[in-house]
Parts: sequence; structure tokens; C-alpha cells
Amino acid sequence: MIQCPRCGIQVTELHPVAPELIAKLQAAGEANLPPQVCAGCISDLRRTLATSSGGILMAQERAKEQHRLQLWKSRVTLIKKARLCMTQKLYSEAAVSYEKYLKILDIVFEIKKGERLKPEAFKDSARTTELTVVASVYWDLMRIYDTHEKYSDRMMNAAKQLAVFIQFTPIYPDIVRKAESFQKTARHPHIVKQFLKLSDKERPRCFIATAAFEDPQSPEVFTLREFRDFTLRNSRWGRKFIAFYYKTSPSVACLLDKQAWLKPAARALLRLLIKCVS
Repeated sequence: MIQCPRCGIQVTELHPVAPELIAKLQAAGEANLPPQVCAGCISDLRRTLATSSGGILMAQERAKEQHRLQLWKSRVTLIKKARLCMTQKLYSEAAVSYEKYLKILDIVFEIKKGERLKPEAFKDSARTTELTVVASVYWDLMRIYDTHEKYSDRMMNAAKQLAVFIQFTPIYPDIVRKAESFQKTARHPHIVKQFLKLSDKERPRCFIATAAFEDPQSPEVFTLREFRDFTLRNSRWGRKFIAFYYKTSPSVACLLDKQAWLKPAARALLRLLIKCVS
């Protein structure tokens, strides 16, 4: 009989502990492992490793989440710095801070390489405010990159992203007006023109609400558009309703335009609907 150097039990034979098992256990905090132990200790060591690995993974995940939280908080400082640089006409420094901000969003939302940040990544609590910030960042970047020929690709990328994000923000009409004016003096007017086309194409219409409130940028239209894009589009029945709406709503909107006396009633019904979905 042989005494196991780990547990002290008398056994008929000892078994060598695999070097990779020793290395993993030492990394998990298990020190002074003998090179040979009994079969019971081998099983115990494997269970210890499995438990420790789970704890390590949990610790790593917590550290990763903490890192994301710190990055998310730091984005505010970057935006403030970039906007200060814009007022001081330090455009290169502003672009660096803006790009760092966008990189943080990619990390926080785990955007894979080759993919682009999308409005759907933002949760309800931060949606309108953060989407507006993102859109304003792309607008500034588009203007900054217009200052040099070699940055035309970056300008085009900013223009495409701006067209995607701007439709979900209340600054849509203001940016469009600024872009129309900017097109006249831009070094790359064709890119600005492309943005204007994309922004109009990307922005679906709320026909009935627009006709009822007589303003595509009214708060009520914006709320209904947001409900459509972030709630209805997320379910199969919601998408079917949207398809049905786009088939039937133009004729209803046309009727409202012809029969203006119906608009107050339509506005009242839509406000009731907004109250229900808000």
C-alpha cells in the first residue's frame, strides 16, 4: 500500500497528474500539487478545476461588463471635448474625439468587424437622446472630412450613417436645411447631395398622421414613427400591420386633405393612440 501525498489515504497505486492539469490548477490558485496522487484526488482535482473555471469566467465577464460601463460613461467627456474643439475650429482634434466616441459605441454594443452601428442597438431609455447625439456626430464628421480630398471616403461613410440615424431624431429638418445650404460651398457637393437623397429615401412616411397634423416634423408624427420603427417592426404581426397600413393609408390621407373638416377628429384619435402607446 502507498500513501497518497495529497489526501494521506493508503492506496494500491498513485497516478501522475497531467502537466496541463497542474498548470490550470495553479493558475486557479491551487498550489503545491504533488506530481502523483490517488485516483480519488485526480477526480477531486478535476472537479476543483471545473468549479474554479466557472468562477474565473464569471469574474472575467464581470470585468468585461465593468469595462463597458466605464467606456459608456467616458463617452460624455469625449463629446464635450469634441464640441469644444469645434467651437475653437480645432477640427482634427474634434474628429479624433468623435471617432473615439463612435468606437466606444461599437465596443459597448459589440459591433462586429465589418458591420455598422445601427439605431436598433439603442435601448428605450437612451434612444431619442443618444440617437440625436450620434446623428450630430456624423453631421460634424461629414463637414470635417469635407475639408480635405483624401478624406472623401470617410465623408461618404459619415453621410451614409447620418442618413440612417437622422430619421429617428427631432433634428432631421434642421440638418436637412443645413445640408442644403452646405452643398453650395462644400468641397464634395456630390456627397452632400447623396446624403440628401439617402435621408429622404431612408425616412418612411406616416401618411395619415402627416395629413392630420399637416407637419411631417410634428411631435405627434415623430412619436408614431418611433413606435412603428422600434416596436411594430420587432414582431411579425407588427410588420404585417405596417404593410397593410402602407397599402391603405395613402387613400385615407388623401381623403383628409380633401375633407379638411375631418382633420380635428383624426388628430383627436391619433392623440388617443399616442397616449396608449407611450
